[in-house]
Amino acid sequence: MQSKTSGIRKSFPYTFKNFSLILIGINVTVFFLTNMSQELKIYLSLNPVLFMRDHFYWTPLTYMFTHSGMNHILFNMLGLFFFGPQLEERMGSWEFLSYYLGTGLLSGAASLVIYLLTGTYNVFLMGASGAIFALLLAFAVYFPHSKIYLFGIIPMQTTLMVSLYAGIEVFSLLFFRGNVAHMTHLAGLFFGYLYFMIRLGLDPIKVFKDSRNNPWH
Repeated sequence: MQSKTSGIRKSFPYTFKNFSLILIGINVTVFFLTNMSQELKIYLSLNPVLFMRDHFYWTPLTYMFTHSGMNHILFNMLGLFFFGPQLEERMGSWEFLSYYLGTGLLSGAASLVIYLLTGTYNVFLMGASGAIFALLLAFAVYFPHSKIYLFGIIPMQTTLMVSLYAGIEVFSLLFFRGNVAHMTHLAGLFFGYLYFMIRLGLDPIKVFKDSRNNPWH
């Protein structure tokens, strides 16, 4: 049992390769390609019917590189741009890439399962938001006393901001219907939490509690 746990937590060799900027480049490239081809957008987006009937088994991964419009990709890429490089430098490029792709993939897979269980078939899931929410959690864990300006105006501690976002997502999931994948956002936070607990041996909840007891000043 001990050797298995050690294997799970074995560190990647530390390197810094600017994967966060490469991911932005891939997202932007796919965005322009899918704008020119609606068929390609459908081919890369996650749809329960296409996954089950037509064996689109790649879509729980590729959906996170596909975006519905300019605002959609802009907000996600801003999040990746502001939080990605600092996290990548802190975690190392391979750990960062594993975290980003792993949480995004699991968020897509969890959303797919829920769509199938609830009979929600007429949906095309797309966007990096699940992975971006996981990045927000990681940033709060590694930099709990950093200030982030909500809406560019209100200074807020990172742990408080993530807690606020989580609450908004839960409320929106329960009381609002729309085109925003609140369930996928929450899945990103959940799988980010599991990644820290299982892979990195850190408890985000403890970090959040400690930051509340010792706020920034």
